[in-house]
Amino acid sequence: MDRIEVKFAADGIDEKTGTFSGYGAVFGNIDSYGDVIAKGAFRQTLRDWKREKKLPAMLLQHGGWGMTDTDGLPVGVWTLMEEDDTGLRAEGRLINLDTERGKSIYGAMKEGVLDGLSIGYRAKEFALGTKPDEPRRTLKAVDLFEVSIVTFPANGKARVGAVKSAEGIKTIREFEEFLRDAGGFSHARAKAIASQGFKGSEPRDEDVAGIAALIRRNIDKLS
Repeated sequence: MDRIEVKFAADGIDEKTGTFSGYGAVFGNIDSYGDVIAKGAFRQTLRDWKREKKLPAMLLQHGGWGMTDTDGLPVGVWTLMEEDDTGLRAEGRLINLDTERGKSIYGAMKEGVLDGLSIGYRAKEFALGTKPDEPRRTLKAVDLFEVSIVTFPANGKARVGAVKSAEGIKTIREFEEFLRDAGGFSHARAKAIASQGFKGSEPRDEDVAGIAALIRRNIDKLS
């Protein structure tokens, strides 16, 4: 599943209802992977969702690391999603504002530190660029799965790319590189963490959770 992240450009979040709006994607904007979305790319997928009388899920950070039971749970509901001349316009509201998680998400959005939207999609139809100054792909039609609220990173390409490639890590050296690129750790710190994580053939759940927490904290410092 591909991802595209954009600045939130929200119209503001309502304190009582947790409602907000913004753009999940912007047309004509080249993303960090070199892709650009053409106007009309969401037309069919939105029709498909409308036929099911549903809209894509609203997640936080694309479901996070999947380390806890709540990571993949929706944090809100999208109430409107449509194309306009700018891009994929979305309106929605947060849920469970009376819980600690709900309060934390709302507070971060209100303060502007959680200010990104990111779509999870599959490219159905696209044109490949043939010249150096052309986009890698021009996306003409996509299948939209979810629209997440995300912390917009200082380096979106490194952040999302690292998450995509984490499952492909096979060696301790690759793990060290992942920790430096995705987590912002120093060479020495990454080497120390990696040596602990690769001691056994199957790392323990608590080891993985600890490393994930360290990466989260370091990424937050960079955002």
